[in-house]
Amino acid sequence: MKIVYPGSFDPITYGHLDVIRRCSMKFDEVVVAVLENNNKKTLFSLAERKSLIEESVEELENVKVDTFSGLLVDYVAQNQFDFVIRGLRSVSDFEYEFQMALVNHQLDAFTETLFMVTSSRHSYLSSSIVKEVASFDGNVDLMVPSHVSMALKNKFQKGE
Repeated sequence: MKIVYPGSFDPITYGHLDVIRRCSMKFDEVVVAVLENNNKKTLFSLAERKSLIEESVEELENVKVDTFSGLLVDYVAQNQFDFVIRGLRSVSDFEYEFQMALVNHQLDAFTETLFMVTSSRHSYLSSSIVKEVASFDGNVDLMVPSHVSMALKNKFQKGE
């Protein structure tokens, strides 16, 4: 089975990587699809986010990283994914993701979403929290891989 795990990943966290690793053990092919959304201000460019993820998953042979823009259902149909995977940290995540899954299914009845609960040790993590901590020169080493931590430090030292 071929699945897609879409998101902004600005930046990728250990919570994201937990979902990716667990999916890589259950599915034949996992595609981490980085969304390019011009309406969303990101800290890292699309190319930077893709590169950070590629370095994070390089040891996982059945995981690929791609980028897309536009509707997820179009990307899913074009690439013939069996399922969309969405990670859940909390009940509030479920409410939002449930709504998005219903919209996607309404737009394309063949688009099915599976939810995976993030491991409890990562349930507090979000990219927004990581960026906020890093912006104040806080230690994010337990939240993101070392190369992501360095990229965050470089961004905030430059004042980006």
